[in-house]
Amino acid sequence: MKGIVFTEFLELVENKFGLAVVDKIIEQSSLKSGGIYTAVGTYDFSEMLSLLKHLSDHTKISIDDLLLTYAEHFFKVLADSYPGLIDKYEDPIELLASIENHIHVEVQKIYPDAELPTFEVLEKTSNTLIMIYKSSRAMYNFGLGLMNKTFEHYDCTATILVEKLKEDGTEVKFSISKN
Repeated sequence: MKGIVFTEFLELVENKFGLAVVDKIIEQSSLKSGGIYTAVGTYDFSEMLSLLKHLSDHTKISIDDLLLTYAEHFFKVLADSYPGLIDKYEDPIELLASIENHIHVEVQKIYPDAELPTFEVLEKTSNTLIMIYKSSRAMYNFGLGLMNKTFEHYDCTATILVEKLKEDGTEVKFSISKN
């Protein structure tokens, strides 16, 4: 997993819960990296799972809810750092439908060894989108949070239904209807 995901996560934890909580979850996690990350480095996904688990234990906030909150933070990072990726689109449905064939292609140029989820578009109209998310990491709530922020970015709302196609969350169907 790319280091930017870790560095931004720890920044969010510090901003919301304080530096002492960052230190605590790093210490509790017994990380191979020692909790020292660079944005361009690559780190084991198990480290993120450990950090999330310990933060959830400390805050009593579910991992799913933490991922939603983190995604909202991360969307702003992406929008600020790579405005061309988002500003190219005039509509949230268009942007979300382009994840696999445009946005992830651009991300791979920046981070060639990034392991990204896949999003297969099953159906698309001007106001609806049905996609299948697949990832061994099962971070679909992170994806959901990014989708929520996408609609917010375009000053509109949507109803997003999430259906687990595999119980472990490695394959999920998103049914999106723009309000």
